[in-house]
Amino acid sequence: MATDTTGMTRINHEKLIRFVTRSFEKLGVPTSDAEIAANVLVASDLRGVDTHGVIRFNPNAWYVKWLRDGVMTAKPNIRVITETASTALLDADNGMGFVAGHRAMELAVKKAKQTGVGIVTVRNSRHYGMSAYYSMLALPHDMIGIAMTNASRQVVPTFGREARFGTNPISFAIPAKDEQPFVLDMATTTAAAGKLELAIRLGKPVPTGWALNEKAEATTDPKIAQSARRLLPLGGTRESGSHKGYGLGILVEILCGVLTGTVTALNANQEPRGHLFGAIDPAAFRPVAEFKADMDRLIRELKSTPPIAGESRVYVAGEIEFETAEERSERGIPLHSSVLKGLRDVGTELGVPYDLE
Repeated sequence: MATDTTGMTRINHEKLIRFVTRSFEKLGVPTSDAEIAANVLVASDLRGVDTHGVIRFNPNAWYVKWLRDGVMTAKPNIRVITETASTALLDADNGMGFVAGHRAMELAVKKAKQTGVGIVTVRNSRHYGMSAYYSMLALPHDMIGIAMTNASRQVVPTFGREARFGTNPISFAIPAKDEQPFVLDMATTTAAAGKLELAIRLGKPVPTGWALNEKAEATTDPKIAQSARRLLPLGGTRESGSHKGYGLGILVEILCGVLTGTVTALNANQEPRGHLFGAIDPAAFRPVAEFKADMDRLIRELKSTPPIAGESRVYVAGEIEFETAEERSERGIPLHSSVLKGLRDVGTELGVPYDLE
């Protein structure tokens, strides 16, 4: 669902980063960590992933509320629990997933430089925002990046009536030579949970196949769907392949939950979260220049596909987001009045000057 920017206010992304950084600092977060968190949130809005951006930064939303109420650690002691040359498990000390994820992905890249492949998992963490932010950290190193996380219980298994696991997103970022990188970032549900809130703010229904109501019946009302917390796996129904989305979601639960000892699907309070990050160095398999040239050829072949009637072109994963980021970097990020109100309220509560408009 594309974001309708009609009637929205364009906000400079650098101003937005500074405001969010200062706000996190006022909540007790160290400056370096506050900058990471702000960059993750604003990167989401820049790429058009509005469900994971500053829409979540208001006095009643996750990050501000958790830090203010002391249920999330502002200054976590992130430590290594187990480690080998190519792997590690980190404990995030109930801190922001933004920070733990950033550090874990950097460690995965470091290990991949030494061994060809680095896998770093995280336990005892919190929500980490847009998955692609972390997988893309591998791109400047000419590496393949992987990021995934389990999430709070709000997805029903195929044939099920009640939620048992989360939206459990997966992201891969793969470098190319002249083409934009291939960046896949997807929930293993038909739609991410944040799209319900976005639809509510825009006053629009959601498509059939996204969610069920409390009676386990299909609904297109985003308010009912948000209240019921019964999202459908990718595919929506068994006939449309929801068993595949269900399988992918549980695969993420295993790698991020069971492997780390953070099994969100079995936790009554749905916290904390577990993550997995990976970096693969193509040089461990073949010359990087050849790999990237072949990525260009693959991407161009896909983009050369004749489009169906009513469409102008065929895209590859990440292409729309790169174009959106370029446009929003120049013109500003379009934010709904309700999102701006939330930011103003944060500024008022924390004593941070609101200088965005």
